[in-house]
Amino acid sequence: MTHIINRGELLLLLFFISLCHACNSGNAKQYADWRVTGGSKGNIRYSSLNEIDTSNVGQLEVAWIYYSEKQDSNRYGSMQCNPVIVDDVLYGVSPKLKLFAVDAATGKEKWSFDPADTIANKTWHRNSVNMNRGVAYWADGDDKRIIYTVGPVAFCVNAQTGKLVTSFGRDGGIDLRNGLDRDSSKVFVAPTSPVMVYKDLFFLSGLVGEETPGHIRAFDVRTGKQQWIFHTIPYPGEPGYDTWEDPAAYKHMGSTNSWSGFSLDEKRGILFAPTGNPSSDFYGGQRRGAGLYGNCILALDAATGKLLWHFQTVHHDVWDMDLSSPPVLVTIKKDGKAIDAVVQSTKTGLLFILDRETGKPVYPIEERPVDTTTTLTKEKLWPTQPFPVLPKPFARHTLTEADLNQLVDDSSYQDVLKRFRSYRAGSIYTPPSREGTVVFPGYDGGGEWGGPSVDPETNVLYVNANEMAWVLNIVDNNPPKEQQRTKLEAGAAIYNQNCMGCHGPERLGGGDYPSIVGVEKKYNYSRFVELLSTGRRMMPGFNHLDTLEKDALAAFILDLKQLQPQEYKGKKEKQDAPPHLLYGFTGYNKFLTKEGYPAVSPPWGTLNAIDLNSGEYLWKIPFGEFEELTEKGIPETGRENYGGPVTTAGGVLFIGASADGYMRAYNKRTGALLWKTKLPAPGVATPAVYAVNGKQYMVIACGGSKWGGKSSDAYVAFALPAK
Repeated sequence: MTHIINRGELLLLLFFISLCHACNSGNAKQYADWRVTGGSKGNIRYSSLNEIDTSNVGQLEVAWIYYSEKQDSNRYGSMQCNPVIVDDVLYGVSPKLKLFAVDAATGKEKWSFDPADTIANKTWHRNSVNMNRGVAYWADGDDKRIIYTVGPVAFCVNAQTGKLVTSFGRDGGIDLRNGLDRDSSKVFVAPTSPVMVYKDLFFLSGLVGEETPGHIRAFDVRTGKQQWIFHTIPYPGEPGYDTWEDPAAYKHMGSTNSWSGFSLDEKRGILFAPTGNPSSDFYGGQRRGAGLYGNCILALDAATGKLLWHFQTVHHDVWDMDLSSPPVLVTIKKDGKAIDAVVQSTKTGLLFILDRETGKPVYPIEERPVDTTTTLTKEKLWPTQPFPVLPKPFARHTLTEADLNQLVDDSSYQDVLKRFRSYRAGSIYTPPSREGTVVFPGYDGGGEWGGPSVDPETNVLYVNANEMAWVLNIVDNNPPKEQQRTKLEAGAAIYNQNCMGCHGPERLGGGDYPSIVGVEKKYNYSRFVELLSTGRRMMPGFNHLDTLEKDALAAFILDLKQLQPQEYKGKKEKQDAPPHLLYGFTGYNKFLTKEGYPAVSPPWGTLNAIDLNSGEYLWKIPFGEFEELTEKGIPETGRENYGGPVTTAGGVLFIGASADGYMRAYNKRTGALLWKTKLPAPGVATPAVYAVNGKQYMVIACGGSKWGGKSSDAYVAFALPAK
């Protein structure tokens, strides 16, 4: 029977259509630009632009390329910046940490700011950690500023001219080593993620040294004056202080830092900060207790720094399971109710979904018993760990012999099997050990610093993950002794405690960490001692070492045998100084086959779509490939990946991230691959999506070099062909 719509029904229908259009228009306006790293202060990495959609994304072509270092080097550091675009100008950072502004439609440079000259001219203590994930923009009328960090300095740059705002701090910069309640000459701080801006404040924590606390601080965006500090390692009388068995932990403990950045509920004035584990990463016998606020989601009053609530995702972490990305802020629909939530992805492959105002779980979270058997002196592992009931983990948690890589030949497989049987393995949170513990998910996830993307229209979350196993070998540290010792003997002990974790017992390095065998051919004594203070690339400065210790370490690493007869007297531990670590580890070692492939079965990288309204998976696919395996007819295996996705109203998910160096576009509803193209180097960054004069662009930083392969200084923008 046909129903004829009467005039009243027609008017009502038109009203609802206009209402929906208005809602969509509001969302379109809210997410149509990319003025903040992550696309919004809620870090959902979503764009409401839809000129590029599932029907035409295959036509994308390069719109422009900007070479941020003018191609003046054959080797660059990893470039992980997610640029911001304001008033048709794109602001980004080069591999050597130069800040630049380019025309967002053409890539033509407007200005470039080189902090090296500024630091040298103003005698800033330069740190050469070559990493930056973004910048922050602030404006008040004609006063338009970029805040970004280089080593221990936060700079304030005029967004229109590229010149320092000299009224900020000391001639345009503030020294972040001051204000941490520690001896500023001994601390190491170098924020690598962008600051977050709220009204006239900006917030930071950052990469810190093992003996530098990762306290969260607020600064005045106009003057650079520190406004408040939140102690991530609590002081006496502060909540959380009693979760440390060592009453002096606040005086000497380090890390517990929000290195991956922040999210902000601007309406409520709540700053959300994810934190990493306390130092040291893999041994907790000298920091016993739950250790707040390590591995926590913190909700802070943005105006005052007051703690509103916290949730700890790993208790007494000894696996380096930092919270590696800012949480995403979403409004989900559950049981007929709208819930403003904070969603935290993790290296463990778990998604924690909490009420934004209270921190209460939206889906149940269970404290489950875990293995606590250990032979390490003083270690006291936590008996339970939190596991969300929903969503299920987006990375594997168990590893048995049946899960080992069988794509290799039999001799290679037997080698993997033999090694596996010699390790401690089985499931997540297997305790560290001297014989070797398989850490799975690995140190780099599960989820990594790129973080997830959420479509606010559907509340579907998209997250890429690593499925890599690593092997953790604990070793005894030989402590400095009170009796006379040669410099080489003392230097070896200092190396084991401070350097072996990255460069290995044989000093051969691996992955992000270079070999230092033969380094004496590149560095003389004075340059090497300077390096120990300043740091370089991934290496922090070791300012906690005194002159005598740096001298001994230089003698050992540079093999200065002529110093061997000289005596070194081990020093007594200072009052309130951190105790000598009883254990170290032999380095960041992936569990690989002889051929260099992951020792576990594929997939080795995945892309996941999860409905936050129900907690259920919509699809899961391998992400990335080894092209030589694909050519042999082996289905796509997935591959290691760093950086995150962006979704759009056009139905497209954009992601670089993979070690194979491709930029890809997927159908966000089905996971079907729609387009891919080779980048100048792997884009281990998150793309940005924006429009200029109605034309939509997608841009990504193509730094590469995460795996020691091809690198570049290029930012590459894509768009549809001109009509």
